[in-house]
Amino acid sequence: MLKYLGVIGFPLKRSLSPAFQQAALDHLRLDVVYEAWPTPDDGLETRMKTVRSPRVIGANVTIPHKEAVMRMVDEVDETAARVGAANTIVNREGRLFGYNTDVSGLTRALAEDGGFESAGKRVVVAGAGGAARAAVAGLLEAGAVSVTVINRTLSRANRLVEDLRPYADQTELRALPETYASWAAVMGVCDLLLNCTSAGSAAFDSESPVPFELIRSGMLVGDLIYDPAETVLMTEARKRGALVLGGLPMLVYQGAASFELWMGRKAPVDVMFEAARSAVEAGAAKGVK
Repeated sequence: MLKYLGVIGFPLKRSLSPAFQQAALDHLRLDVVYEAWPTPDDGLETRMKTVRSPRVIGANVTIPHKEAVMRMVDEVDETAARVGAANTIVNREGRLFGYNTDVSGLTRALAEDGGFESAGKRVVVAGAGGAARAAVAGLLEAGAVSVTVINRTLSRANRLVEDLRPYADQTELRALPETYASWAAVMGVCDLLLNCTSAGSAAFDSESPVPFELIRSGMLVGDLIYDPAETVLMTEARKRGALVLGGLPMLVYQGAASFELWMGRKAPVDVMFEAARSAVEAGAAKGVK
């Protein structure tokens, strides 16, 4: 019997998950179809009911639903509970289990593709959504000496910080409003800047919140956006001598971890990377928005 997986989010204009997850499924000759399931806020509960179908193995969850699905699953793993957001759902005989593979995906991307070890480092995180929560949780776990969350809505950043403070141990964890003064106060000493907002992506036409002139030579600038492959933030960071890391490695690594939860077998990461890169290039060539 044909079975299904999908990615739940909105608007899902250029999600790469169907491309690289289907490539992995086909490579292993699995009789499973992976689809995009655009789901606005008012359709999320209905969508989650369909995920309980015997023909649905599970789903990925992306913007803006990673936090909301936490109350719609039956159980969550320790990481998802700590982060307060789930990006992976596994359907086990009608019971839904929520996981967060963003944490491991980001940690792996920073280490393997960014050559960055977070222990003892100072980090600035832009954004306070589900991706930012996963990033902060991973940085705390890795032993960053300080993590500063900057967000347009300070109350949301404060909530993230308070939720994760019990896991901070020796890490200085704080929230700041998205103002030039805030950026100026932290960019001069940070080792890593992580953009966890959708600003600068192909699907969300908005400018990066980061003042480019504050980027320093030698620091690492990571942008969790994967489409386009080279964001304006990354281009400007290169001009100033910073190292850069795009969002594709994290996307693929978290997707590979999701795949292994669903299928119980090792994900073909190389196949997934190739399919993801090809999808980005194809979208750019067509000028799809």
